[in-house]
Amino acid sequence: MPKLAAFPKAYMQALCKDGSMSVSDWIKIAAGLEIDGVEWYAGFLEMADEANWSRFRDEVELRGMTIPMMCCSPDFTHPDAGFREAEIEKQKRWIDMTHALGGGFCRVLSGQRRPELSIDEGVRLAAESIQACLPYAADRGITLIIENHYKDDFWEYPEFAQKMDVFCPLVDAIDHPNFGVNYDPSNTYLAGEDPLELLSRVSDRVVTMHASDRFLIEGTIEDLRREEGGAEGYAKRLSHGEIGQGLNDYDAIFTELKSKGFDGWISIEDGVDGLDQLERSVAFLRRKIAEHWS
Repeated sequence: MPKLAAFPKAYMQALCKDGSMSVSDWIKIAAGLEIDGVEWYAGFLEMADEANWSRFRDEVELRGMTIPMMCCSPDFTHPDAGFREAEIEKQKRWIDMTHALGGGFCRVLSGQRRPELSIDEGVRLAAESIQACLPYAADRGITLIIENHYKDDFWEYPEFAQKMDVFCPLVDAIDHPNFGVNYDPSNTYLAGEDPLELLSRVSDRVVTMHASDRFLIEGTIEDLRREEGGAEGYAKRLSHGEIGQGLNDYDAIFTELKSKGFDGWISIEDGVDGLDQLERSVAFLRRKIAEHWS
């Protein structure tokens, strides 16, 4: 049966920018939720000190949880080989971080969708870079997970493999037991695409999942897909919200995942409107997991 983790979506500024919240504060909040683990972020300010890695692991495990997943953002599509090599070294450090925290899954991305980059070249560069990291990850028992992502906060351009016709060939280009997909249905809407169509194409490779939900502020899904710039920025027609109350069909998603034998971690990206919202999202997912896997 899948296990639930949570990601501090509402507290990223506080944890990564201004330091107004400590990681220990977030751990205490997470411990009050009905979850099994916390998804980590490599950019927490306090993670710069390696002495904190084992301390945070102890704090989480003392509260009966684990740290299953690491969220980080390598940029593997840069045209300069030296730049890509530096990103590979960063990824290896994040793999070490994941291992020290007791985790089993570390995110990778493709990189930025630079205007001069062709699809074939981008897929090749990203696949080669990810493959260069896989032996290092395997030696440490870590699975690298690629997400159908939108854009890292610090990138100039959106994710190269944002759309499924790029994402799927990249996934297909990498065949390794320590590589899989972190499926995020909400990000598919940002690409103007159908999350169930993407899932049908990659469900046999999904090993972890991000759970969130999106709401249409105005217009229709067809309006969203017609907007030429919909994939170039956060779609203004969409907003985050309580899981189970938005566009995602979790019954259909979980039916497909269950049919492929999925029993991995589902990490919640929610709570931007308050802790009560996050608690309701946890309760919804607990109920749906029980319905589909019990």
